[in-house]
Amino acid sequence: MSNIPISTQGYKKLEEELARLKNERPAIIQAIREAREEGDLRENAGYDAARERQGMAEARIKYIESRLALYQVIDLDRLSGDKVIFGATVEVEDIDSGGRKTFTILGPDEAAPTKGSISLLSPVGQALLGREAGDEVTVDIPRGRVTYEILSVSFEGSSGLQP
Repeated sequence: MSNIPISTQGYKKLEEELARLKNERPAIIQAIREAREEGDLRENAGYDAARERQGMAEARIKYIESRLALYQVIDLDRLSGDKVIFGATVEVEDIDSGGRKTFTILGPDEAAPTKGSISLLSPVGQALLGREAGDEVTVDIPRGRVTYEILSVSFEGSSGLQP
């Protein structure tokens, strides 16, 4: 994917995370230095934990830095329309169970299903893209095949994002 959509808010959060991780580097290096001074590194849990923390931080830094140039930053407050696109909030009803769900369609690096947003690259996100209220979509999800009726498509802008 050459352009990865991301909201202005999502981009800002990643920039803040990158700055925080870079600022943590000296503390991680100091923790490694202190653990190394404790002696035998083969059975030094503090050293192992500090090295693991360093590896995870460096991997995340590299990941974020590699993605920054690929992002297409989109201001959610400027979006509108009748069709499901990036930034749309979609209310659906499961045809079989009658259960209702509301999703905000976001990019893969900011989607948080537990907070009501899904990636436009997810199976449900892909099925919903380009559709409008009244359409039915059938999608294979981990628990099986589900058919949703799209009840509404709205654009709540940045106010619709949960922290």
